[in-house]
Amino acid sequence: MSRHRLSRKSRYIAWGAAGAVVVAGAGIAAQTSMAATAWPAQKTYTGRAFDTCTAPSLSAMKAWHTGYYGAAAVYIGGKNRGCAQPNLTKSWVTSVNATGWKLIPLYVGAQPPCQTSANRERFTSSTAASVGASNAKDAIAKASALGMKAGSPIYLDMEPYAITDTACNNAVLTYVRSFTKTLRNATYRGGFYGFSSSSAKAIATATNKTDLPGNLWYALWDKTNTTTTDWPWKPTQFTNHSRGHQYMVNSKETRGGYTLTVDRDAWDAPVAIIG
Repeated sequence: MSRHRLSRKSRYIAWGAAGAVVVAGAGIAAQTSMAATAWPAQKTYTGRAFDTCTAPSLSAMKAWHTGYYGAAAVYIGGKNRGCAQPNLTKSWVTSVNATGWKLIPLYVGAQPPCQTSANRERFTSSTAASVGASNAKDAIAKASALGMKAGSPIYLDMEPYAITDTACNNAVLTYVRSFTKTLRNATYRGGFYGFSSSSAKAIATATNKTDLPGNLWYALWDKTNTTTTDWPWKPTQFTNHSRGHQYMVNSKETRGGYTLTVDRDAWDAPVAIIG
């Protein structure tokens, strides 16, 4: 995500180094070990979305609701979240939702031990499972406090790291499985944001899919608004409204008199269910 922890330049370096429709049950099938409980119907959005570091003001959100974008990602928490969120309150969520926006909850959790960027929170091979569960419980509390109900997705932000480092990659998968399983136990859907060359690739290519998230948001800055034609992995993966694609970063745009710098996303995946 642009500027939440790394500059655009730093993220390119790290990347290179690392080498509204309601659909009942959609996306759940991709998550293994799903408890056989009654889940709220998934709320799916298909279209353009944007993400930006600090949630814009309510006035800006109303001005930007022109039909070009229909959804916005918001950073709901995590010790590695890089921006203050003075606007992001339950009242803001309710008002933005009433305006017609769909919201995409994003949580910046602990980062891998082999990642080179500065982090406020990391996990290790020995702490990956416990930190994953703890982070997920915090994410659930943050989402609930904002009025994002059970059945909503929470997308875990994992920045680039060396997936060829086997010990580090295994620690990441342990952390992600623990995070996702904890979400699922509280009836929140698992999602994951990562880079097509590293963190997202680790999820998509993992041999053991148990407890991995069922929705994948991949960063591939090819300026192509699609979730299909540039999909880097098997076409049978993450189907049935389970994909997001961050295709452009740091786009400075003015709408209705308000200028924001955003990242652009093609979206066909779950969004928050607002109370």
